[in-house]
Amino acid sequence: MTMAEATSLRLSVDEVIEGLQAGISGYCEVAGIGPLWIEGAPRRGRLLLAHGAGAGQDSAFMAGLRRALAAAGIQALGIEFDYMQRMRAEGRRRPPPRVEKLVEELRPWCDIVSRLAGPPCWLGGKSMGGRVASLLAAREAVPGLALCGYPFHPPGKPESTRLAHWPAIACPTLVLQGERDPFGTRAEVEAYDLPAIAKVHFLGDGDHDWKPRKASGLTQARLIDEAARAIASTLEPHSRGDVSEPGVVDGDRR
Repeated sequence: MTMAEATSLRLSVDEVIEGLQAGISGYCEVAGIGPLWIEGAPRRGRLLLAHGAGAGQDSAFMAGLRRALAAAGIQALGIEFDYMQRMRAEGRRRPPPRVEKLVEELRPWCDIVSRLAGPPCWLGGKSMGGRVASLLAAREAVPGLALCGYPFHPPGKPESTRLAHWPAIACPTLVLQGERDPFGTRAEVEAYDLPAIAKVHFLGDGDHDWKPRKASGLTQARLIDEAARAIASTLEPHSRGDVSEPGVVDGDRR
């Protein structure tokens, strides 16, 4: 089924599982759960990808990340929380609910991807979405985490870290972090005592949305591509069962 054919479909859970196995792509509604954006084939792995607090899966960042992941051989499965769907329907902004509610919303999606044949599906997301995935991983067994711009602390409040649950995370964890991210700069993250399961890949001069300064000679698109390749390189050995020792991505966290 092509992307055009998948657009606007409403599928049951069993139908979306069958469709994913058959290679559908595009956008569909999963009855009783919510919308799903499907991009790419799982040649090197799968990633269930949640969005950040202020922008959904239709944002330029999330769309670009899904495209880059697909190009790198990762099947990107973008999901959207209920409050974001209501924001779009009402045409006005609203704050996300308590993070515990979002963790519960993520659970049925994890059930769906756990039923897929082929490479295991890692959980991940942008900022808040990654935090939600990490909280679920601290409570339940998941294959792995890919956290894009993890909100290590609120901007301007480096003492208020969001790491209390990290010691309970047992799965391999990859963090893609802009060096200038106000939610956790390179200097701040390098000072954390992160668990051995965690790897950090720093994106040169990137901010929270991986936008570098013009003087750096880099672009956001280039950093998104770099992050997607790092995710693919990390997921691939786990998908093959050829797992290396936990540590850091070459040239990153020291």
